Formats: sequence, C-alpha cells, structure tokens
Amino acid sequence: MTILTETKDGPLVLTPDQVEELGKALDELRDRVVADLGERDREYIYSIIKAQRGFEIAGRGLMYLGFLPPVWLAAVAALSVSKILDNMEIGHNVMHGQYDWMREPGLNSREFEWDTVCPADQWKHSHNYMHHTYTNIHGMDRDIGYGILRIDEGQKWNPYYLGNPLWAFLLMVFFEWGVMMHDAEAENIVQGKRKWSDLEPLLKGWWRKAGRQALKDYVVFPALTGPLFVSTLAGNVAANLVRNVWAYSIIFCGHFPSGVQTFTEEETAEETRGEWYVRQMLGSANISGSKLFHIMSGNLSHQIEHHLFPDIPANRYPEMASEVRALCEKYGLPYHTGPLSKQIGDVWMKIFKLALPPRFTKKPSSPGVIVMRQRKATEVGV
Repeated sequence: MTILTETKDGPLVLTPDQVEELGKALDELRDRVVADLGERDREYIYSIIKAQRGFEIAGRGLMYLGFLPPVWLAAVAALSVSKILDNMEIGHNVMHGQYDWMREPGLNSREFEWDTVCPADQWKHSHNYMHHTYTNIHGMDRDIGYGILRIDEGQKWNPYYLGNPLWAFLLMVFFEWGVMMHDAEAENIVQGKRKWSDLEPLLKGWWRKAGRQALKDYVVFPALTGPLFVSTLAGNVAANLVRNVWAYSIIFCGHFPSGVQTFTEEETAEETRGEWYVRQMLGSANISGSKLFHIMSGNLSHQIEHHLFPDIPANRYPEMASEVRALCEKYGLPYHTGPLSKQIGDVWMKIFKLALPPRFTKKPSSPGVIVMRQRKATEVGV
C-alpha cells in the first residue's frame, strides 16, 4: 500500500514499511492505555451514570410542576441531558465493550440496553460490526448515506436525491427511529435485493424494544402526572427530539465533513493492520470543544480516536488525541478537526450540494491523501 499526500514541494510518498510503522505505533499507544485502565476509569463512568440518573429524576420530578412554563422548560432540559448521556457517553460506549474489563453486569456490552427505540443487539450488528469493520467502504458500510442520503461523490446520483435536504432533516428529527430501522436495509427491499420475510427477526426486536420505549415515554410517565398528561407527553417528545438532533449532528460531523475519504472494496481488500488504521484516520473527523462538550458528545467529538480504538474507554480519547495527531503530522496524514459550527455547516453544505446532478456542481478537488493498492503481478491497473 502506498499513500501519496500533496505538499507544496510535490507528492509525499508513504511507503508500505512506513504504514506498518504507523500501525505499530498505534498498537503501542493502545497497549499502554489498556495497561493503565483502572480506578480512574471506573470512577469516571460511575460519575457519569450518577449524573445521568440525577438529571432523569430531576426531569421526571419537575414534570409534576409542568403547568409553570419555566419549570416545564427546566424539566425538558434535564430529561434531554439525561437521554444524551445515556445514549452517547454511557450506552454507545458500554455497548462497544469499553467497560467489559470491569466485569460489572450493568456495564457489560452483552447485557446493556439503552434509553432509545433501537434494540441493542441490532445496533451492535449495524454499528459495531458493519460500520467499524468496513468504515467508509462503498457497498459495505451502510452508514455512508444510511440508505437514504447521497453524502459522498462516489454515490451515483438519481432524481430521488433532489430530496436530500428533506431526507436529512427527517433523519435528524427521527434519528432514533432511523437507527432502529438501519438493519432493515430499506433500499435493498425497494430494489428487490431483500425480501420482506427477511425482516421478521428484526420486527420482533422492534416491537419488543420500541413498544416498551414508547409505552414508557408516551403513556406511563405522562399518566403518572395525572392532569398534566399532555404537558408531560409534550415534554418527553421534546426531550427525545433534542437528543435526536444532538446525536445526529455529532455523528454526521464525525463522518461527513469535506476532506473525509471513502474507499472501494478493491482498495481495501486484504488490508494489513497498518492499512486498516490509515483508513480509519482518513475516514473520520474530530470536533473541537470544551471538556463538557466532549462528555455530552460521548467523546465522539474524538471520532478519529474512536475509529482507531473503539473498545477503549472514551474518556481516554482526549489524552490519546495528542499522540494520534503527532503521528499524523509525522507521516503526512491529515488530522481533520474543527469547531461544531464549522463541521456542521460543512456537512449541511455537502448535503445540499450532493442533492444536485453532478453537472451542476463543481468536481471535487483531489483528496489530500490518495490510497493506492499494490497489485499482484497478474492484476492489471495502477
């Protein structure tokens, strides 16, 4: 594998040996952090769980005074924070196995369920396995467009994509439901590549998990507030909406700003450990911000580090980021990062741009890094 990156003095060549050196350096970083895991990490995750539960109790309690508009807003804010922490800094990270080493049943990736409609086992298949194994590979990583969006120039345009901004807006608003239906592969059903009967196992999981979730948020808790049923129902809907918009924004900013690369199956066939690391680095972007911002993002504001080390506790990503960035600079690789305003603006600009036929948009500039596979003697190509 050879990597070329354009510089003012011409192309910089990263040889296969250097790619493997980079991989070994990242393996060493991972090994050091794993060896250091302990009480600090245990205290961190329990402090987050304590805060999440505190916000949920506060939000549920304030709903009993929801007839006062300021109190209702405070209740919605508290519930929103609770749901964001549960989904992002707790649920997402626990289900990656980041805390399996603690041997705590409540933090075991095989047993954990989160406060959202998507069954944990289905999410772990579509996200942990499909996305993190085949990150940004066309035809394999369905997170490229989520089956409904054109988010990369490598996706062939058709008139359906004129609705790109609308589809993106609806996905943002109903994000938890979009995540739930991700494994259904709706586009393959429409194209006749998948049968409706294939959905039976998924439907059972949806009915069980989404049904229980909807009953809790939209019937039981509103009913517990008696005459304030409607205001509590509205508050729960609002909190879920806030969580959906926030999660969508963080995730899209980590995957789809300009400069983030995608790959073909041919380019990534039989890749080495070092090449896998390079693909993760080229296919991710970070979001700069405060410590609180990183916590509220589930540390997915360090998406590069998360793609490199998905099963390392996310609270370690900020300290690992400096070494990862230094390695990028050493080997001439880009380290995509920027504030939320820049990254989200970049993503939405891309969504609108890629809604249009290619003839109406400028051709994208050459990527900063070009990954080329070395061919066997019997193969044809460069």
